[in-house]
Amino acid sequence: MRKIFVVFFGLILGVHAKAVSYDVVPLPQSIQQQKGEPFQLNDRVQILVGEGLQGEATFLQVYLRELTGLQLSVSRKREKKVRYIELAVSSESKDSEGYVLSVSKERISITGGSGAGVFYGIQTLRKALSVGNNTPVTEFPAVVITDAPRFSWRGMHLDCSRHFFSVEYVKKFIDLLALHNMNTFHWHLTDDQGWRIEIKKWPRLIEVGAKRSGTTVGINSDLDDQIPYGGYYSQEEARNIVRYAAERHITVVPEIDMPGHMLAALASYPELGCTGGPYQVGHYWGVYKDVLCVGNPKVYQFVEDVLTEIMEIFPSEVIHIGGDETPTEKWEQCAKCQALDIRDATLQGYFTQKVFDFLTSHHRRVLGWDEILENHAPKDAMIMSWRGTEPGAKAAELGYDVIMSPTTFCYFDYLQSEDAMFEPTRCGGYVPVDKVYSLEPAPDSLSIKARKHIIGVQANLWSEHLTTEGLVEYQALPRMSALAEVQWSFPENKDYQAFLQRLTRLTSFFELYDYQYAKHIWPERQLPNRWQF
Repeated sequence: MRKIFVVFFGLILGVHAKAVSYDVVPLPQSIQQQKGEPFQLNDRVQILVGEGLQGEATFLQVYLRELTGLQLSVSRKREKKVRYIELAVSSESKDSEGYVLSVSKERISITGGSGAGVFYGIQTLRKALSVGNNTPVTEFPAVVITDAPRFSWRGMHLDCSRHFFSVEYVKKFIDLLALHNMNTFHWHLTDDQGWRIEIKKWPRLIEVGAKRSGTTVGINSDLDDQIPYGGYYSQEEARNIVRYAAERHITVVPEIDMPGHMLAALASYPELGCTGGPYQVGHYWGVYKDVLCVGNPKVYQFVEDVLTEIMEIFPSEVIHIGGDETPTEKWEQCAKCQALDIRDATLQGYFTQKVFDFLTSHHRRVLGWDEILENHAPKDAMIMSWRGTEPGAKAAELGYDVIMSPTTFCYFDYLQSEDAMFEPTRCGGYVPVDKVYSLEPAPDSLSIKARKHIIGVQANLWSEHLTTEGLVEYQALPRMSALAEVQWSFPENKDYQAFLQRLTRLTSFFELYDYQYAKHIWPERQLPNRWQF
């Protein structure tokens, strides 16, 4: 077990002190207090930037200005007798996302295995500062922090199909990932209730599929609001988001869910379905029986055209093709589907293999929900385990790379309180903060070989009932912080009670950046005088 030294430095320079704590979220792997005088941060400090790290230096400059009011200069060359914060990349680092943060009287050094490692070191330095105390000098105690993430895939998902969120808001959501050292934004762009990404070869996808004529009120009640609803991202807007995320060392992984969850596409092009329609973009939530006709050659041209344009927009190696919740009734009644010679495969397995072959021929990897495992998933496919951890464990034992995302721990649209009376959303399920924190994605019950195939962890935000931006944040926070520690920290370094103390401090950053968050673990912060029944 690593020995962790946590430092809290409070009363510095009398009443003019600014509190500094290396006790951040996610907690670094090793914090070693050093002897010697602290580093004094004031307006005379210089940011010294190494080759290729100008972007990281700019982030540091902005963060320090936001938190201290100081406007530090950035330079490639050190001035004499000036204390400095140095950013550098070392080829000797064993982990490209790892870093060493060293603090002495004369300098703060952040050395990463890559620009990403430097960026995470900056996040630790940023979160060590306190919010809302603009004193002229801050002191950082001498320390050496050696850190690297446990998992290579540290993801958050956002469904922009059921409810649409603006480009600016998606960027704000990405900033939240950066604050938590996450590196993957899983962007759910298409579903039954709306197609949200422009595809130039198939223009009706946004002309028709991006709009629905009404939405069910509540949880699949018989009441429809009959209010037109829509929105989509142009290809240039999507590229802009990809660039914004990349600057923060976050990969955008797009999801085009198929062959089910395709009603918006079928409403746009009815000939792609088994019956030919008529179809309309979905109003209610849940699973629709109409799916792509896997026996129709035109469907595969459609899929290839869509994925070709998706690959041009998104440089991610991984493309998510969904594959979940695909009813087979329409296929069973379809002459074209029944005429296929699929031998030992299922119809969905046949479809997945063709999509897999197309994407791998373009040097991309296929990621799908765990249902594709039941349909003879190709061996190089990646599995996202959502129906509990068991499908992921099975896939890992079979040699598939797995991302754990079980409903029981990682569905952040679920309730955070068992008392639903005062909750803003009525989505089912109950996943409190401590439940998220308790997740062990790669338990000892798995073989050593299988544990190596658990490459990451992710939480999902399905937006059926997330009608506003504030609701997205409320459902994400503070559970996202618990998830960050699951993604970053090794089990022996986790301590829920200690995490709560660090989380309480982190909420000042939520407030600084105007994020809404749930306050169940801080009842004193909740609204008073609620009605009693």
